[in-house]
Amino acid sequence: MKKLAFALCLLSLTGCFRPAVYLQNKPNYPVDVFYDTQRPERPFAPLQDLEIKGEVPLQSRQSGNKRMLSRGNDMQQKELMLARLTLQAKKLGADALVSVRYTYYTSMTDNGYMMTGLAVKYKQEHEQ
Repeated sequence: MKKLAFALCLLSLTGCFRPAVYLQNKPNYPVDVFYDTQRPERPFAPLQDLEIKGEVPLQSRQSGNKRMLSRGNDMQQKELMLARLTLQAKKLGADALVSVRYTYYTSMTDNGYMMTGLAVKYKQEHEQ
């Protein structure tokens, strides 16, 4: 009974704490980034679909006692993937990367990931 009361007390306090590190500094990518649920306000022309994929070994913190504790990549790894994708878009002459989507899978030994997006060029006002 004491364990249940303690657990309920902890749950009630979870919303009271703020993270010690604030993510106010958004990464500065070489092109504008719009995720799958977002769209740029400016009209654009598609250039090319882009994709980054790979597999990395599970880290020791992700599994223990023959159980999966966490899945996928951490935020730092995702930002690195997005940085690589935006650099590819910039090399194509793109102004933005739209419909960015991240997917992953986890096996017994690896984290597999794929990040995709569409490199686009903004249209000039008179091109519409």
